[in-house]
Amino acid sequence: MAEIEPLRALHYNLAKTGGLQEVIAPPYDVIDSAQRSRLEGLSPYNVVRIDLPLGHDPYEAAAHELNSWREAGVIVQDDHPALWALEQEYVGPDGQRRARRGFLARVRVEDYGPGRIRPHERTHPGPKEDRLRLTRATKANLSPIFALFSDPEGSAWKALAPSTSEPPWGQAVDQDATEDRLWRITDPTAIAEVQEAVKNAELLIADGHHRYETARTYADELGGDGPHRYVLMDLVALQDPGLTVFPTHRLLRALTSEQQEALANGIREHFDIEPLNGLDELAPPADPDAVRFGYVDSHFRRSFRLTLSDQAAVDAALPDKSDAYRHLDTAVLETLILKGTLGMSDHDIDELRQLGYARDTANAIELVTSGEYDAAFLTAPVPIERVQAIAAAGESMPPKSTYFFPKVPTGLIFNPLT
Repeated sequence: MAEIEPLRALHYNLAKTGGLQEVIAPPYDVIDSAQRSRLEGLSPYNVVRIDLPLGHDPYEAAAHELNSWREAGVIVQDDHPALWALEQEYVGPDGQRRARRGFLARVRVEDYGPGRIRPHERTHPGPKEDRLRLTRATKANLSPIFALFSDPEGSAWKALAPSTSEPPWGQAVDQDATEDRLWRITDPTAIAEVQEAVKNAELLIADGHHRYETARTYADELGGDGPHRYVLMDLVALQDPGLTVFPTHRLLRALTSEQQEALANGIREHFDIEPLNGLDELAPPADPDAVRFGYVDSHFRRSFRLTLSDQAAVDAALPDKSDAYRHLDTAVLETLILKGTLGMSDHDIDELRQLGYARDTANAIELVTSGEYDAAFLTAPVPIERVQAIAAAGESMPPKSTYFFPKVPTGLIFNPLT
């Protein structure tokens, strides 16, 4: 079982920063250079300066900046351990307004395994090395991992909810118009009730696999026991009504004429092709076991629906995978088209060679019709039950198979590792 504890958090002194609004940022891996400059301009204390640092030695620069903020009292550490209730009210890509509720805590780092902590996607080596060097320099978790746990009765949030009737400790509206509200909870009874609710929980990492694997490497580097054996997480119940999963679409670029011909043949071989009247977003199939995509390319510039014609081809190609994995649309696309038809390797996919991603359907279509990409496969949202089933089988999905929205901002609190 996962070990979940309150923490003596490092956090901004809101009296000195004027609140959280100007100092939080999205996770580092969704920030481009223009957005980084904009965030840095919001405040001399914006977290992007330490979570996505620049300079000749960016990691040393981050450590120096963090230390200077602590010396100036801009960042302070709590005297007592606390859990931090987080409510995120948002409008999703589907246009619906929801509220997702969870809590920030420190979680003991363990190897992946049943009953403890599981991943659900493959990771890339590059980001792990970057995050490890940053952790070594700052000796802190700057950005929380987003993880899920089963709590059918909603007991954890029920224990925290009374405290959220008071004004939040901090609040902000992020770039996606998500309203983030944060409460610090030190009540021993509430903390004990939360720990009781999650004591037998298995955690499923939804977002932040690189950061978790970095934390595991860092803990093993230092050895022994201590704060470095824990990592900062935002924990949300699988049954929370505000939990949603959206798709990440696949884009292909720089295809040679031979590859374009092979792609057309591969699609005809494996899929039934149905022209659509417009560039409609792919609707989830009525049959949960059906595998289908929306498709558009830069040649025809019109949309099609592709439905897998023979599941046996996937089963034969993935004999060692679970049934849930073999019915995952991103796994089918990776197996039959990216690897089978185009000959891509795992390394090609990890390094985004001829491959790109888009989370917005309109943007994916625009990138193709403009000619920047050659083709787009529009995927459907993955049911959370399938995410669980694949993880329970000890398998990892292809990268970017899920898009959990909203993101958990960086800068709400930090977890000290010393």
